[in-house]
Amino acid sequence: MASDLRLPTDRIVRPDKDRFLAEENPFEAMMSRFDRAAELLDLEPGLYKVLRHAEKQITVSVPVLMDNGEVEVFTGHRVLYNTSRGPGKGGIRFDMAVTLEEVTALAAWMAWKCAVVNIPFGGAKGGVVCDPLGMSVGELERLTRRYTAGIISVLGPDSDVPAPDVNTNERVMAWVMDTYSMHMRHTVTAVVTGKPVEMGGSLGRREATGRGCTVVTKLALQHFGMKPQGATVAVQGFGNVGSTAAMLLEREGCKVVAITDRAGGCYNKGGVDVQAAIQWTRQHGTLEGFTGGDALSNDELFALDVDGLVPAALENVITTRNADKIRARIICEGANGPTSAAADAILDEKGIFVIPDILANAGGVTVSYFEWVQDRHGYFWSEAEVNTRLEDIMTRSFHDVLKLSQQHKVNMRTAAYMLSISRVATVHRLRGIYA
Repeated sequence: MASDLRLPTDRIVRPDKDRFLAEENPFEAMMSRFDRAAELLDLEPGLYKVLRHAEKQITVSVPVLMDNGEVEVFTGHRVLYNTSRGPGKGGIRFDMAVTLEEVTALAAWMAWKCAVVNIPFGGAKGGVVCDPLGMSVGELERLTRRYTAGIISVLGPDSDVPAPDVNTNERVMAWVMDTYSMHMRHTVTAVVTGKPVEMGGSLGRREATGRGCTVVTKLALQHFGMKPQGATVAVQGFGNVGSTAAMLLEREGCKVVAITDRAGGCYNKGGVDVQAAIQWTRQHGTLEGFTGGDALSNDELFALDVDGLVPAALENVITTRNADKIRARIICEGANGPTSAAADAILDEKGIFVIPDILANAGGVTVSYFEWVQDRHGYFWSEAEVNTRLEDIMTRSFHDVLKLSQQHKVNMRTAAYMLSISRVATVHRLRGIYA
């Protein structure tokens, strides 16, 4: 049965008047890190120019017949940033804060993320400017189908493969797949990932991002000679990624002492009962009212003295305003872009080991790749096999980045960008420029 459209509320992004201040501009944040890595790689000027520009940016009008009989016109975007290594891969988000600039930045992040774990996808992203919370299921379905029809020229298993993102889910992907299939006149399961299992989705996909975070956090603890048993962890954001990471880290023996979402959360020195918290959020939508410990704000969570900190909700939660207060030894970036570029220097100075987003949360796109492979082969794996393959890829990728970090004496984020950009650049050199 298809999942309900409703999502954990901590995934909902609201417009913020400070969202595009210089420090928090997502495209500039991505590009500042790209520039640093390109400089260290001594990237040739022509290739630098190629990789600094999106291949294709599409903006479409999305007229929708609303339930009240009136027609509203929404704006949709789809960006293919770089597809030299394979089809575009990236989510579709529904949110009032969607902009072409943000979608372009996220598409670029996807290009580097796919390359850092060495899966054969390029980077893409999409979004529609709308308030999904104020729309009925019928309106959302009509919006999804019309948006899909508007960008259908770039979609396809060999060209661009969307997935869920902020305020979209399995059900939305089912609508995208069905719309595309109707136009193709046959069922094409591999055109999207993150679908319901009954429609060709992969077992283990829903937990994949949080599972990947767990794998690399364990590896980081091992790097510092620490065991998971008894290591203290704080998780900011308790949606799918944060709650899964908290649950799996707890199973590994870590003590999850703090959890928060947009409504706040709690601190328990002896360890929060993660399963009880998950059940609470399923029933109530947020952690508000959960009595598993002392009340805790998001600001207070970031200042906790813990071994591991997992920001797993929104971008730009660690900035120059609070980076100097962070006392965690390890940060695992479960969210996309949770740390501003300007905050990186502060964390470096404090000696905090950051597992960057393009590595830390790549578990989701890795299992999306598995789903795409299974759909194309028409042969599906057990969840145990999916999880084993995911752990293998995340472990190998962590060590690849760590090795480069040590060789070049740079932090893990710079090393991850160097690794991913070098892989994309190598393909461009081999393919050449079509003229």
